[in-house]
Amino acid sequence: MNFLHTLTGSFAQPAAENPTVAMVEAAYRHHGMAWRYLNCEVSPERLADAVRGARAMGWAGFNCSLPHKVTVIEHLDHLAPSAQIIGAVNTVVLRDGLLVGENTDGQGFVEALRPVCSIEGQRVLLFGAGGAARAVAVELALAGAAHITVVNRGRLRGQELADLIAAKTPASAEYQHWHPAMPVLAGTGIVVNATSIGLFPNGDDQLDLDWATLRPGMVVADAIPNPPRTHLIRTAEAAGCTVLDGLGMLVNQGAIAIRLWSGVDVDRAVMRRELEGLFGVPA
Repeated sequence: MNFLHTLTGSFAQPAAENPTVAMVEAAYRHHGMAWRYLNCEVSPERLADAVRGARAMGWAGFNCSLPHKVTVIEHLDHLAPSAQIIGAVNTVVLRDGLLVGENTDGQGFVEALRPVCSIEGQRVLLFGAGGAARAVAVELALAGAAHITVVNRGRLRGQELADLIAAKTPASAEYQHWHPAMPVLAGTGIVVNATSIGLFPNGDDQLDLDWATLRPGMVVADAIPNPPRTHLIRTAEAAGCTVLDGLGMLVNQGAIAIRLWSGVDVDRAVMRRELEGLFGVPA
């Protein structure tokens, strides 16, 4: 008998609304893994202590969510190549005694998007320029997107992300200031919301865009997993667009993290069903 479980978990503030623990532990149970995932409330001033504690206790790794995705980097030994470009980390792996920072957010988004549409040569309209937007933008560019337009209210962060894409990836990019009733540009193939607009408990909040410019044939994706059926998803679906909710990104980034920690490629359907049950998504 083995009473010592391998530990993984998440450091965030706030932490109580993060459903990752439910889907990851469902995967561990399904595969008979003697592993646990601990959802931890960690304040910014305690992040260094939490990282040292995880290292001291031999954790296999951990996730970082808001507000730690950038500041955790100073406490790590190495960064994976895509995390270096993105400048943010959401997954840390203990590898040969060293803490290695990865970013599985954008990878998870791309894996969710590929069954829906081809990414190569696409023109992308991306709302947001924070940590999630940076991860999504970089991975879309590395996956073959031709051009990414970054729409953000803050000019400095928006232009910085556009410049990063143009300098560090094969894609071209530009920044556009987010003005009221922002139109979806002609020729856009993929529209992505990578802001927090619509996130629980503000599920009815709406993106400020010109809804009439959504057209059939476009793919509209929302990175928000809770609730899965955001206003954007419902409206785009009614306009005839192909839609992608945030559960796919959440499940995939979690499954990639488990693979990095354990080497096990877990059943993602098990993880999604767990989340759908939590959020009351019809079967």
